[in-house]
Amino acid sequence: MATIYPPYVIERSSRGERSYDIFSRLLMDRIVFVGTPINDDVANIVIAQLLFLEADQPGRDIFMYINSPGGSVSSGLAMYDTMQYLQSPVNTICMGLAASMGAFLLAAGRKGKRMALPHSRIMIHQPSGGAQGTAADIEIQAKEILYLRQQMNELMAKHTGTPIEQIELDIARDKFMSAEQAKDYGIIDTVISSRGDLVDVQKAQAAFAASPETR
Repeated sequence: MATIYPPYVIERSSRGERSYDIFSRLLMDRIVFVGTPINDDVANIVIAQLLFLEADQPGRDIFMYINSPGGSVSSGLAMYDTMQYLQSPVNTICMGLAASMGAFLLAAGRKGKRMALPHSRIMIHQPSGGAQGTAADIEIQAKEILYLRQQMNELMAKHTGTPIEQIELDIARDKFMSAEQAKDYGIIDTVISSRGDLVDVQKAQAAFAASPETR
């Protein structure tokens, strides 16, 4: 399989030309892109980007675009904890697919700042894993999966407002949702179809934050 290298962009200024790979250029606009299955390497890169943006301008919005089939639970939880740790609000935006851990991270964005494009698909299910070794080892791994499932169910209930009993029923099998259905479920707050919609959401949030009732 051929390696796909990120494209480069060239910016011209009075000081000359400078080239960036596309992800570094997006980072300059506080955009983090999660566009692959989630593993330790991906999580470490995303966490480093989030920490850099927080240190660079604490409290300023970060935009995490998600198009991911999910992946490692431990890697995803490391990303989740970092998102909650930051002072900077993390906007999450689904384009394409946010499945499994991808859907979990989508729901984990700052309340009011979780969005999806109209034809996005969101899928939730229970964590799974392959167990091997002795009977004792398999039992330990099974208990760990059950623990992670309960922990993620509780967090999903916290972020979506959906009762945990309903979530437990829904994740028994893969549950696919449209953007509108994900909004009704509480995974996202808004369905957007253009960059202008995102700007409108930001303006509405800024106006709400500045209103006397929220002070």
